[in-house]
Amino acid sequence: MLSPLEKVLVLRSAGLFKGTPDDILADVAGLLEEVHADPGQAVFAKGEKGESMYLIVAGEVRVHDGEHTINYLHHGDIFGEMALLDSEPRMASITATTGTQLLRLDQDPFYELLEDRAEVARGVIHVLSSRLRDSVAGRRQSAMQDSAH
Repeated sequence: MLSPLEKVLVLRSAGLFKGTPDDILADVAGLLEEVHADPGQAVFAKGEKGESMYLIVAGEVRVHDGEHTINYLHHGDIFGEMALLDSEPRMASITATTGTQLLRLDQDPFYELLEDRAEVARGVIHVLSSRLRDSVAGRRQSAMQDSAH
């Protein structure tokens, strides 16, 4: 089990909490649940209702849609953060490729935290807008490549 200080150190390494003061990170750390996933174990499946975000402490997960791999995520990466904002179905599946240690933040405690800590909301907005920008840029590049052929 991770100590509260170890959880704060892991949070500090995540882009979502970049620039968040340590006292706020300590509040967030108190809300986190430790989860372990064995190699090949699904963390969640596409289509499941999302109500939690995960932060990778150690190990690796594969983001995929069926057999199609979208990405691999490692230490310090966050996934499922959109589920903190709404409870829509998951857009992809996540499966551990190695023994993976995760920290899970559930939606209800996150909402309570947002009421008191605007810095956390800014961090979530920054990460989501960055991912949206990357997605749009990737689609533009793909469209340009398709039109060149």
